Amino acid sequence: MKVLIATEKPFAQEAVKGIKDILDTANYEMLLLERYTEKAQLLDAVKVADALIIRSDKVDSEVMDAAPNLKIVVRAGAGYDNVDLKAATERGIVVMNTPGQNANAVAELVFGMLIYTIRNRFDGTSGWELMGKKLGLLAFGAVAQNVARIAHGMGMDISSYSPLNRPQKIIDAGYHVHESIQDLFKYNQIVSLHIPSTPETRGSITYDLIMSMRKNGVLVNTARQDIIDEEGLIRAMTERTDLHYVTDLKLKDHERAIEALGDRYLFTPKKMGAQTKEANVNAGLAAAQQIVDFFVDGVKKYQVNK
Repeated sequence: MKVLIATEKPFAQEAVKGIKDILDTANYEMLLLERYTEKAQLLDAVKVADALIIRSDKVDSEVMDAAPNLKIVVRAGAGYDNVDLKAATERGIVVMNTPGQNANAVAELVFGMLIYTIRNRFDGTSGWELMGKKLGLLAFGAVAQNVARIAHGMGMDISSYSPLNRPQKIIDAGYHVHESIQDLFKYNQIVSLHIPSTPETRGSITYDLIMSMRKNGVLVNTARQDIIDEEGLIRAMTERTDLHYVTDLKLKDHERAIEALGDRYLFTPKKMGAQTKEANVNAGLAAAQQIVDFFVDGVKKYQVNK
């Protein structure tokens, strides 16, 4: 078996070594394409691959058609909207993600950005504290659960709404369950978004939801950029000058947002929720092990194109 690691943004060397050790033990050959700058390089490298490990790299029908032996693609991370699931399914290619491996890294970033925001970017003026504040989590997957764990240690009032209608997980964790997304936004001063990008969720964080937030509300997005109704966000925050938007995903209309919102729009230079050494290694090793388990035992636990 030939397993190609194709990463425009490379794994840490520790991760690459760990992946190779797992593949060597299974007698699989590891191929490595790092820091490629043109799609043609990926199309050439994937020709002989039986399996593909990627990060934020795009895998579309053209890439799949260039890989006649390809049987599985594993996205090292939680999100997988960079893979054309329909095209993969049509070609009998299994697509997996590695849920939970980046969860703590993203959760810690949530609080890093939050504290920087509520303490006025450390400019020396008086800010406010998180203890006792109401935190609402939109969805309750691996990242949200880690956010809740950290928030609990800070003495926050935690609640959640799960669009997947799985409130028992929230109840078992000891937190309040909201009946609707509208209730979540109205009840909480801080709302942290943890939903995937799907046809149903794109643009779903609307003007009305944002306007319904409590005074000095903070909306945190470490999920996906396109779940935000950008026009609605900018309009709401223009009308409500007490609101803040905190994200590691720049808005498409980034320059306009800076001009309209100023310091109330906090962003990182690039998406960096999973940009820690630990998350990088964990996701890479998980991807390699899932490929081995798939070929050896037919395990499809994390398949996302069922």
